[in-house]
Amino acid sequence: MRKFFLGFITAASVVVLAGFLCVRFGLMDPRADIPVNSLERRIAMPSLDAAVDRRAPEVQNPLQPTDANLIAGMKTYQTNCAICHGDIHHPHGMLADSLHPRAPQFVEDAPDMPENQNFYIIQHGIRLSGMPAWKQSLSEQEMWQVTTFLSHMEKLAPKVSGAWQAASGGSSDENKSPDASKMDMKDKKSMNMPMK
Repeated sequence: MRKFFLGFITAASVVVLAGFLCVRFGLMDPRADIPVNSLERRIAMPSLDAAVDRRAPEVQNPLQPTDANLIAGMKTYQTNCAICHGDIHHPHGMLADSLHPRAPQFVEDAPDMPENQNFYIIQHGIRLSGMPAWKQSLSEQEMWQVTTFLSHMEKLAPKVSGAWQAASGGSSDENKSPDASKMDMKDKKSMNMPMK
């Protein structure tokens, strides 16, 4: 039994050391424009969920989901988050597939984390993912407003939904398929972004 236990510890140590050396000496491909592999898919998200669950303080959202708070949260979301996470007229964010790991698409799959965890992620960001720590740019109230909006985005009141349609620059009849998220070049040029 002792030999078995020693063998198990040795094998586990070799696997951990091999993984460390693979990462440390640059054997992992750093490109963001390659498909997410199955190992990353199986390990990264459950690890992130566990880490956030462990660290996010058990705090209650101090805001009520009033139309005013939801509209304020939507405006902050539309300005800062939609380019990666999608909006009502562009369900698949323009930069979503440029990030590795890929940014979650909240219109296609609404966030289901508890509000304290969503707030924690908005506040502190996620390292090595492209998700910034918004506490440097947004007030605590703005972060809670975005959190409130995310929690209710599947069941918005008509007033809030209409405000979101207007803020996202589309009409309610616009095609909402994933292909609708592709902008024409004239739209990209008007964004004052350098084009390559």
